[in-house]
Amino acid sequence: MKRLAITLLLAGAPLPAAAAPVAITGATIMTARGETVIDGGTLVFDNGRITAVGKDVAVPAGATVIDGKGRILTPGIIAATSDLGISEVNGVRETNDGSARQSPFSAALDLSTAINPRSIHIAISRMAGVTRAAALPDSAGSIFGGQGALISLSASGATLTRARALQYMELGETGGRIAGGSRPAAFAQLANMLAEAQRLALNPAAFDRGQDSGSLAKRLDAEALAPVIDGRQPLFVHVERASDIQELLKLKARYPALRPVLVGAREAWLVAGEIARAGVPVITHSLYDLPDDFESLAASRNNLGVLQAAGVTVAIAPLGGIGGTSPVNLPSYAGNAVAQGLVPGGKGLTRAQALAAITANPARILGLADTGTLEVGKRADLVLWDGDPLELMSAPVAVWIDGAAQPMTSRQSELAQRYKALGRTDLPLQYPR
Repeated sequence: MKRLAITLLLAGAPLPAAAAPVAITGATIMTARGETVIDGGTLVFDNGRITAVGKDVAVPAGATVIDGKGRILTPGIIAATSDLGISEVNGVRETNDGSARQSPFSAALDLSTAINPRSIHIAISRMAGVTRAAALPDSAGSIFGGQGALISLSASGATLTRARALQYMELGETGGRIAGGSRPAAFAQLANMLAEAQRLALNPAAFDRGQDSGSLAKRLDAEALAPVIDGRQPLFVHVERASDIQELLKLKARYPALRPVLVGAREAWLVAGEIARAGVPVITHSLYDLPDDFESLAASRNNLGVLQAAGVTVAIAPLGGIGGTSPVNLPSYAGNAVAQGLVPGGKGLTRAQALAAITANPARILGLADTGTLEVGKRADLVLWDGDPLELMSAPVAVWIDGAAQPMTSRQSELAQRYKALGRTDLPLQYPR
Protein backbone atom coordinates (compact mmCIF):
# COMPACT_ATOMS: atom_id res chain seq x y z
CA MET A 1 0.00 0.00 0.00
CA LYS A 2 1.14 3.56 -0.69
CA ARG A 3 1.65 5.79 2.32
CA LEU A 4 1.13 9.54 2.01
CA ALA A 5 2.60 11.82 4.64
CA ILE A 6 0.24 14.37 6.17
CA THR A 7 2.97 16.99 5.66
CA LEU A 8 2.22 16.88 1.92
CA LEU A 9 -1.34 17.88 2.67
CA LEU A 10 -0.23 20.61 5.04
CA ALA A 11 1.98 22.02 2.30
CA GLY A 12 -1.08 22.46 0.14
CA ALA A 13 0.17 20.26 -2.68
CA PRO A 14 -2.70 19.38 -5.04
CA LEU A 15 -3.42 15.69 -5.35
CA PRO A 16 -4.92 13.94 -8.35
CA ALA A 17 -8.28 12.23 -8.19
CA ALA A 18 -7.53 8.84 -6.68
CA ALA A 19 -7.31 5.99 -9.20
CA ALA A 20 -6.86 3.56 -6.31
CA PRO A 21 -8.62 3.40 -2.94
CA VAL A 22 -7.61 5.95 -0.32
CA ALA A 23 -7.63 5.13 3.40
CA ILE A 24 -7.49 7.76 6.14
CA THR A 25 -6.37 5.96 9.28
CA GLY A 26 -6.19 6.78 12.98
CA ALA A 27 -8.40 9.87 12.81
CA THR A 28 -11.22 10.91 15.10
CA ILE A 29 -14.18 10.54 12.75
CA MET A 30 -17.19 12.78 13.39
CA THR A 31 -19.78 11.12 11.16
CA ALA A 32 -22.63 13.69 11.51
CA ARG A 33 -24.89 10.66 12.03
CA GLY A 34 -26.49 11.21 15.40
CA GLU A 35 -23.91 11.31 18.17
CA THR A 36 -21.60 8.75 16.52
CA VAL A 37 -17.89 9.62 16.84
CA ILE A 38 -15.23 7.02 16.03
CA ASP A 39 -11.92 7.46 17.87
CA GLY A 40 -8.91 6.17 15.97
CA GLY A 41 -11.08 5.13 13.08
CA THR A 42 -10.43 4.43 9.41
CA LEU A 43 -12.35 5.68 6.41
CA VAL A 44 -11.83 4.27 2.92
CA PHE A 45 -13.08 5.83 -0.31
CA ASP A 46 -12.80 4.75 -3.92
CA ASN A 47 -14.17 6.16 -7.17
CA GLY A 48 -15.56 9.17 -5.33
CA ARG A 49 -17.61 7.18 -2.81
CA ILE A 50 -17.06 6.06 0.78
CA THR A 51 -16.61 2.29 0.81
CA ALA A 52 -15.85 1.68 4.49
CA VAL A 53 -15.84 3.59 7.77
CA GLY A 54 -15.34 2.30 11.29
CA LYS A 55 -12.98 1.32 14.08
CA ASP A 56 -11.62 -1.94 12.69
CA VAL A 57 -11.60 -1.39 8.94
CA ALA A 58 -9.15 -3.30 6.79
CA VAL A 59 -7.08 -1.15 4.45
CA PRO A 60 -7.42 -2.46 0.87
CA ALA A 61 -4.33 -3.71 -0.91
CA GLY A 62 -2.73 -1.01 -3.02
CA ALA A 63 -4.55 1.79 -1.22
CA THR A 64 -2.97 5.18 -0.60
CA VAL A 65 -2.83 5.56 3.18
CA ILE A 66 -3.08 8.95 4.90
CA ASP A 67 -2.13 9.04 8.56
CA GLY A 68 -4.91 10.93 10.30
CA LYS A 69 -3.67 10.41 13.85
CA GLY A 70 -4.29 13.54 15.91
CA ARG A 71 -6.65 14.88 13.24
CA ILE A 72 -10.44 15.10 13.04
CA LEU A 73 -12.31 13.94 9.95
CA THR A 74 -15.75 15.35 9.14
CA PRO A 75 -18.10 15.55 6.18
CA GLY A 76 -17.65 18.57 3.94
CA ILE A 77 -19.46 21.70 5.10
CA ILE A 78 -22.58 22.62 3.13
CA ALA A 79 -23.70 26.24 2.96
CA ALA A 80 -27.50 26.12 2.96
CA THR A 81 -27.58 29.70 1.67
CA SER A 82 -24.85 31.69 -0.06
CA ASP A 83 -24.00 34.05 -2.90
CA LEU A 84 -21.06 31.93 -4.06
CA GLY A 85 -20.53 32.16 -7.79
CA ILE A 86 -22.98 35.02 -8.29
CA SER A 87 -21.38 37.93 -6.44
CA GLU A 88 -17.79 39.16 -6.34
CA VAL A 89 -18.14 42.53 -4.59
CA ASN A 90 -21.47 43.12 -2.88
CA GLY A 91 -21.14 46.88 -3.14
CA VAL A 92 -20.56 46.79 -6.90
CA ARG A 93 -23.84 46.04 -8.63
CA GLU A 94 -22.16 44.99 -11.88
CA THR A 95 -20.55 42.04 -10.09
CA ASN A 96 -23.74 40.94 -8.32
CA ASP A 97 -26.20 38.78 -10.26
CA GLY A 98 -28.38 37.89 -7.31
CA SER A 99 -30.88 40.73 -7.62
CA ALA A 100 -32.75 41.73 -10.81
CA ARG A 101 -34.33 45.02 -9.78
CA GLN A 102 -35.64 46.06 -13.19
CA SER A 103 -36.65 42.68 -14.61
CA PRO A 104 -40.29 42.05 -15.58
CA PHE A 105 -39.78 38.47 -14.39
CA SER A 106 -39.38 37.13 -10.87
CA ALA A 107 -39.98 33.45 -10.08
CA ALA A 108 -38.77 32.50 -13.58
CA LEU A 109 -35.26 33.89 -13.03
CA ASP A 110 -32.78 31.00 -13.14
CA LEU A 111 -29.66 31.77 -11.12
CA SER A 112 -27.71 28.86 -12.62
CA THR A 113 -27.15 30.86 -15.80
CA ALA A 114 -24.97 33.32 -13.86
CA ILE A 115 -22.76 30.94 -11.85
CA ASN A 116 -19.09 31.85 -12.25
CA PRO A 117 -16.87 28.80 -11.53
CA ARG A 118 -13.81 31.07 -11.37
CA SER A 119 -15.13 33.29 -8.60
CA ILE A 120 -12.34 33.91 -6.10
CA HIS A 121 -14.76 33.26 -3.23
CA ILE A 122 -15.17 29.60 -4.22
CA ALA A 123 -11.51 28.76 -3.56
CA ILE A 124 -11.52 30.76 -0.31
CA SER A 125 -14.56 28.87 0.97
CA ARG A 126 -13.19 25.51 -0.21
CA MET A 127 -10.01 26.06 1.83
CA ALA A 128 -12.27 26.57 4.87
CA GLY A 129 -13.86 23.14 4.37
CA VAL A 130 -16.97 24.14 2.39
CA THR A 131 -17.58 21.52 -0.30
CA ARG A 132 -21.11 22.33 -1.54
CA ALA A 133 -23.48 25.28 -1.37
CA ALA A 134 -26.83 26.65 -2.42
CA ALA A 135 -26.57 29.91 -4.36
CA LEU A 136 -29.66 32.02 -3.65
CA PRO A 137 -31.07 35.09 -5.40
CA ASP A 138 -32.48 38.21 -3.76
CA SER A 139 -36.03 39.45 -4.20
CA ALA A 140 -36.29 42.87 -5.82
CA GLY A 141 -39.25 43.82 -8.02
CA SER A 142 -41.43 41.02 -6.66
CA ILE A 143 -41.55 39.00 -3.47
CA PHE A 144 -40.22 36.11 -5.57
CA GLY A 145 -36.50 36.29 -6.24
CA GLY A 146 -36.15 33.34 -8.57
CA GLN A 147 -34.67 29.87 -8.63
CA GLY A 148 -31.49 29.10 -6.73
CA ALA A 149 -28.83 26.59 -7.78
CA LEU A 150 -26.78 23.93 -6.00
CA ILE A 151 -23.06 24.06 -6.65
CA SER A 152 -19.96 22.02 -5.95
CA LEU A 153 -16.82 23.86 -4.89
CA SER A 154 -14.56 21.32 -6.59
CA ALA A 155 -11.54 22.76 -8.39
CA SER A 156 -11.66 20.03 -11.02
CA GLY A 157 -15.26 18.85 -11.40
CA ALA A 158 -18.36 20.64 -12.66
CA THR A 159 -19.42 23.58 -10.49
CA LEU A 160 -23.16 23.41 -11.19
CA THR A 161 -24.70 20.44 -9.39
CA ARG A 162 -28.38 21.22 -9.91
CA ALA A 163 -30.10 24.13 -11.61
CA ARG A 164 -33.51 25.38 -10.45
CA ALA A 165 -33.07 23.56 -7.14
CA LEU A 166 -35.29 25.88 -5.09
CA GLN A 167 -37.49 28.95 -5.28
CA TYR A 168 -36.75 31.96 -3.06
CA MET A 169 -39.13 34.62 -1.79
CA GLU A 170 -39.48 37.39 0.80
CA LEU A 171 -42.20 37.89 3.39
CA GLY A 172 -42.26 40.05 6.51
CA GLU A 173 -41.04 43.64 6.41
CA THR A 174 -39.00 43.27 3.22
CA GLY A 175 -41.71 41.36 1.40
CA GLY A 176 -44.31 43.92 2.48
CA ARG A 177 -42.19 46.79 1.20
CA ILE A 178 -41.62 45.09 -2.17
CA ALA A 179 -45.27 44.12 -2.59
CA GLY A 180 -46.64 47.60 -1.99
CA GLY A 181 -46.04 48.63 1.60
CA SER A 182 -47.63 46.09 3.93
CA ARG A 183 -47.69 42.46 4.96
CA PRO A 184 -51.24 42.00 3.57
CA ALA A 185 -49.91 43.11 0.18
CA ALA A 186 -47.15 40.50 0.35
CA PHE A 187 -49.50 37.69 1.33
CA ALA A 188 -51.94 38.75 -1.38
CA GLN A 189 -49.16 38.62 -3.96
CA LEU A 190 -48.12 35.20 -2.71
CA ALA A 191 -51.68 33.85 -2.83
CA ASN A 192 -52.21 35.29 -6.31
CA MET A 193 -48.99 33.85 -7.74
CA LEU A 194 -49.60 30.37 -6.34
CA ALA A 195 -53.21 30.42 -7.56
CA GLU A 196 -52.09 31.48 -11.05
CA ALA A 197 -49.45 28.76 -11.09
CA GLN A 198 -52.10 26.22 -10.17
CA ARG A 199 -54.46 27.59 -12.84
CA LEU A 200 -51.76 27.31 -15.49
CA ALA A 201 -50.98 23.74 -14.48
CA LEU A 202 -54.63 22.73 -14.70
CA ASN A 203 -55.35 24.40 -18.08
CA PRO A 204 -52.26 25.75 -19.90
CA ALA A 205 -54.20 26.64 -23.06
CA ALA A 206 -56.58 28.96 -21.21
CA PHE A 207 -54.02 30.68 -18.97
CA ASP A 208 -53.36 33.78 -21.12
CA ARG A 209 -57.01 34.59 -21.75
CA GLY A 210 -58.41 37.30 -19.55
CA GLN A 211 -55.06 38.58 -18.31
CA ASP A 212 -54.10 42.21 -18.84
CA SER A 213 -50.60 43.45 -19.67
CA GLY A 214 -50.04 44.54 -16.09
CA SER A 215 -50.77 41.16 -14.58
CA LEU A 216 -48.58 40.21 -11.65
CA ALA A 217 -48.36 36.64 -12.93
CA LYS A 218 -46.31 36.40 -16.11
CA ARG A 219 -46.62 33.06 -17.83
CA LEU A 220 -42.95 32.20 -17.27
CA ASP A 221 -43.26 33.03 -13.57
CA ALA A 222 -46.38 30.89 -13.22
CA GLU A 223 -44.61 28.02 -14.98
CA ALA A 224 -41.65 28.38 -12.63
CA LEU A 225 -43.93 28.06 -9.59
CA ALA A 226 -45.52 24.81 -10.77
CA PRO A 227 -42.74 22.70 -9.15
CA VAL A 228 -43.36 24.60 -5.90
CA ILE A 229 -47.07 23.80 -5.95
CA ASP A 230 -46.57 20.07 -6.50
CA GLY A 231 -43.63 19.73 -4.09
CA ARG A 232 -40.85 19.08 -6.59
CA GLN A 233 -39.07 22.26 -5.56
CA PRO A 234 -38.72 23.63 -2.00
CA LEU A 235 -39.85 27.19 -1.34
CA PHE A 236 -37.24 29.11 0.66
CA VAL A 237 -39.01 31.94 2.49
CA HIS A 238 -37.19 34.70 4.31
CA VAL A 239 -39.43 35.39 7.28
CA GLU A 240 -38.60 36.51 10.83
CA ARG A 241 -41.72 37.28 12.92
CA ALA A 242 -43.56 34.46 14.65
CA SER A 243 -46.97 35.62 13.40
CA ASP A 244 -45.69 35.71 9.79
CA ILE A 245 -44.41 32.16 10.22
CA GLN A 246 -47.83 31.04 11.44
CA GLU A 247 -49.54 32.63 8.43
CA LEU A 248 -47.11 30.92 6.08
CA LEU A 249 -47.75 27.52 7.71
CA LYS A 250 -51.46 27.90 6.90
CA LEU A 251 -50.61 27.56 3.20
CA LYS A 252 -49.84 23.89 3.84
CA ALA A 253 -53.57 23.28 4.28
CA ARG A 254 -54.36 24.67 0.84
CA TYR A 255 -51.29 23.26 -0.91
CA PRO A 256 -50.46 19.99 0.91
CA ALA A 257 -47.43 19.26 -1.31
CA LEU A 258 -45.84 22.65 -0.59
CA ARG A 259 -42.35 22.34 0.97
CA PRO A 260 -41.57 25.64 2.68
CA VAL A 261 -38.18 26.24 4.28
CA LEU A 262 -37.93 29.11 6.76
CA VAL A 263 -34.88 31.34 6.30
CA GLY A 264 -33.85 33.75 9.07
CA ALA A 265 -36.74 32.91 11.41
CA ARG A 266 -35.44 34.81 14.43
CA GLU A 267 -38.71 34.40 16.32
CA ALA A 268 -39.23 30.77 15.28
CA TRP A 269 -38.57 29.53 18.81
CA LEU A 270 -41.88 31.10 19.89
CA VAL A 271 -43.79 28.73 17.59
CA ALA A 272 -41.34 25.81 17.52
CA GLY A 273 -44.04 23.21 18.16
CA GLU A 274 -46.15 24.40 15.22
CA ILE A 275 -43.12 24.38 12.91
CA ALA A 276 -42.22 20.86 14.01
CA ARG A 277 -45.76 19.55 13.48
CA ALA A 278 -45.78 21.03 9.99
CA GLY A 279 -42.46 19.30 9.21
CA VAL A 280 -40.89 22.56 8.05
CA PRO A 281 -37.09 23.01 8.27
CA VAL A 282 -35.43 26.20 9.50
CA ILE A 283 -32.23 27.83 8.27
CA THR A 284 -31.00 30.43 10.74
CA HIS A 285 -27.95 31.87 12.51
CA SER A 286 -26.57 31.00 15.92
CA LEU A 287 -25.71 34.60 16.84
CA TYR A 288 -29.05 36.33 16.32
CA ASP A 289 -29.96 37.95 19.63
CA LEU A 290 -30.71 41.61 18.96
CA PRO A 291 -34.01 43.30 18.03
CA ASP A 292 -32.52 44.74 14.83
CA ASP A 293 -36.00 45.60 13.55
CA PHE A 294 -39.63 45.31 14.58
CA GLU A 295 -40.01 41.80 13.19
CA SER A 296 -37.22 40.40 15.37
CA LEU A 297 -38.04 41.84 18.78
CA ALA A 298 -37.97 38.32 20.27
CA ALA A 299 -34.64 37.31 18.69
CA SER A 300 -32.78 34.89 20.96
CA ARG A 301 -29.62 32.81 20.83
CA ASN A 302 -31.75 30.00 22.25
CA ASN A 303 -33.57 29.82 18.92
CA LEU A 304 -31.57 26.89 17.53
CA GLY A 305 -31.67 24.92 20.75
CA VAL A 306 -35.41 25.32 21.23
CA LEU A 307 -36.12 24.36 17.61
CA GLN A 308 -33.82 21.32 17.82
CA ALA A 309 -35.48 20.17 21.04
CA ALA A 310 -38.90 20.48 19.38
CA GLY A 311 -37.83 18.18 16.56
CA VAL A 312 -37.28 20.76 13.82
CA THR A 313 -34.56 20.14 11.23
CA VAL A 314 -32.23 23.11 11.68
CA ALA A 315 -29.34 24.38 9.59
CA ILE A 316 -26.92 27.21 10.29
CA ALA A 317 -26.15 29.56 7.41
CA PRO A 318 -24.33 32.87 6.78
CA LEU A 319 -27.31 35.17 6.42
CA GLY A 320 -25.67 38.56 6.29
CA GLY A 321 -25.42 41.05 9.12
CA ILE A 322 -23.35 39.22 11.74
CA GLY A 323 -20.39 37.71 9.88
CA GLY A 324 -21.66 38.67 6.42
CA THR A 325 -22.59 36.15 3.75
CA SER A 326 -19.29 34.24 3.55
CA PRO A 327 -19.57 30.53 4.48
CA VAL A 328 -16.02 30.39 5.88
CA ASN A 329 -17.28 31.12 9.40
CA LEU A 330 -19.86 28.32 9.51
CA PRO A 331 -17.80 26.07 11.84
CA SER A 332 -17.41 28.88 14.38
CA TYR A 333 -21.15 29.66 14.16
CA ALA A 334 -21.78 25.99 14.94
CA GLY A 335 -19.37 26.25 17.85
CA ASN A 336 -21.32 29.21 19.21
CA ALA A 337 -24.49 27.10 19.11
CA VAL A 338 -22.73 24.58 21.37
CA ALA A 339 -21.47 27.30 23.71
CA GLN A 340 -25.01 28.65 24.11
CA GLY A 341 -25.87 25.48 26.01
CA LEU A 342 -23.25 26.39 28.62
CA VAL A 343 -24.83 29.76 29.38
CA PRO A 344 -27.13 29.74 32.45
CA GLY A 345 -30.62 29.29 31.07
CA GLY A 346 -29.22 28.74 27.60
CA LYS A 347 -30.56 26.27 25.06
CA GLY A 348 -27.80 25.09 22.77
CA LEU A 349 -26.87 22.19 20.53
CA THR A 350 -24.68 19.21 21.29
CA ARG A 351 -21.44 19.02 19.34
CA ALA A 352 -22.90 16.39 17.04
CA GLN A 353 -26.07 18.43 16.47
CA ALA A 354 -24.00 21.53 15.69
CA LEU A 355 -21.89 19.64 13.15
CA ALA A 356 -25.05 18.23 11.58
CA ALA A 357 -26.42 21.77 11.31
CA ILE A 358 -23.67 22.61 8.80
CA THR A 359 -23.42 19.21 7.08
CA ALA A 360 -26.16 16.58 7.30
CA ASN A 361 -29.11 18.93 7.82
CA PRO A 362 -28.33 21.30 4.93
CA ALA A 363 -27.90 18.20 2.74
CA ARG A 364 -31.33 16.96 3.82
CA ILE A 365 -32.98 20.34 3.26
CA LEU A 366 -31.39 20.75 -0.18
CA GLY A 367 -32.17 17.22 -1.32
CA LEU A 368 -28.52 16.15 -1.44
CA ALA A 369 -29.25 12.61 -0.31
CA ASP A 370 -25.80 11.24 -1.12
CA THR A 371 -23.70 13.59 0.97
CA GLY A 372 -23.61 15.32 4.35
CA THR A 373 -22.65 12.31 6.50
CA LEU A 374 -19.77 9.85 6.64
CA GLU A 375 -21.27 6.48 5.78
CA VAL A 376 -20.84 3.82 3.15
CA GLY A 377 -22.19 4.81 -0.26
CA LYS A 378 -22.07 8.57 0.32
CA ARG A 379 -19.96 10.92 -1.76
CA ALA A 380 -16.42 11.29 -0.48
CA ASP A 381 -16.81 14.96 0.48
CA LEU A 382 -14.39 15.06 3.38
CA VAL A 383 -12.46 17.54 5.50
CA LEU A 384 -9.44 16.65 7.65
CA TRP A 385 -8.88 19.22 10.41
CA ASP A 386 -5.81 20.11 12.48
CA GLY A 387 -7.99 20.49 15.57
CA ASP A 388 -11.57 20.71 16.76
CA PRO A 389 -13.57 21.93 13.73
CA LEU A 390 -15.92 23.89 15.99
CA GLU A 391 -13.07 25.90 17.49
CA LEU A 392 -12.14 29.23 15.91
CA MET A 393 -8.40 28.48 15.65
CA SER A 394 -8.79 25.14 13.85
CA ALA A 395 -8.39 24.83 10.09
CA PRO A 396 -8.59 22.13 7.42
CA VAL A 397 -5.35 20.48 6.34
CA ALA A 398 -6.99 18.57 3.47
CA VAL A 399 -10.29 18.66 1.59
CA TRP A 400 -11.75 16.08 -0.79
CA ILE A 401 -14.77 16.56 -3.04
CA ASP A 402 -16.12 13.47 -4.79
CA GLY A 403 -12.91 11.76 -3.70
CA ALA A 404 -10.67 14.28 -5.47
CA ALA A 405 -8.15 16.06 -3.25
CA GLN A 406 -8.54 19.82 -3.54
CA PRO A 407 -5.79 22.45 -3.79
CA MET A 408 -5.38 24.24 -0.48
CA THR A 409 -4.69 27.59 -2.09
CA SER A 410 -6.70 30.67 -3.02
CA ARG A 411 -6.01 34.13 -4.36
CA GLN A 412 -5.60 35.29 -0.78
CA SER A 413 -2.97 32.68 0.05
CA GLU A 414 -1.16 33.25 -3.26
CA LEU A 415 -0.94 36.98 -2.61
CA ALA A 416 0.31 36.32 0.92
CA GLN A 417 3.07 34.07 -0.42
CA ARG A 418 3.97 36.60 -3.08
CA TYR A 419 4.40 39.57 -0.79
CA LYS A 420 5.25 38.30 2.68
CA ALA A 421 8.99 37.95 2.02
CA LEU A 422 9.61 41.30 0.30
CA GLY A 423 12.56 43.26 1.60
CA ARG A 424 12.35 46.95 2.38
CA THR A 425 14.08 47.81 -0.90
CA ASP A 426 11.33 45.97 -2.76
CA LEU A 427 8.57 48.18 -1.37
CA PRO A 428 6.87 50.71 -3.64
CA LEU A 429 8.30 54.23 -3.46
CA GLN A 430 5.37 55.61 -1.47
CA TYR A 431 6.16 53.30 1.48
CA PRO A 432 8.57 54.72 4.11
CA ARG A 433 11.99 53.11 4.25
